[in-house]
Amino acid sequence: MVNRLPYEAKTSMGEVMDIDFTLHPQTASPMRVTQMLSVILEGLDRDIGIVGETSNGDVLQALAMALAIRSEMIAAPNDVTNLMSVSLLQQALQDTNRCERRSPQSGNA
Repeated sequence: MVNRLPYEAKTSMGEVMDIDFTLHPQTASPMRVTQMLSVILEGLDRDIGIVGETSNGDVLQALAMALAIRSEMIAAPNDVTNLMSVSLLQQALQDTNRCERRSPQSGNA
């Protein structure tokens, strides 16, 4: 059985993305995965809110570098951690490509 992690993400424009992530079979704590993901996204939103307009490419590049650094910090052979990082990223991208999007309500109630 594949473990799933439902996650709701909101864009700065108020759009909501409902994502059903596939968890790695060896995931130790889905709750911690959720907490860390939220901290990362909230930190980025907070930083961009303070600094102002930031290139999406710069954001993706910083996240890719952070993933590479965290992968290198693991006491395991590079080929193992590199393969796992790429595999996890590919699965997450596939999951987000299938997400449902909801636009914010507009107009007067």
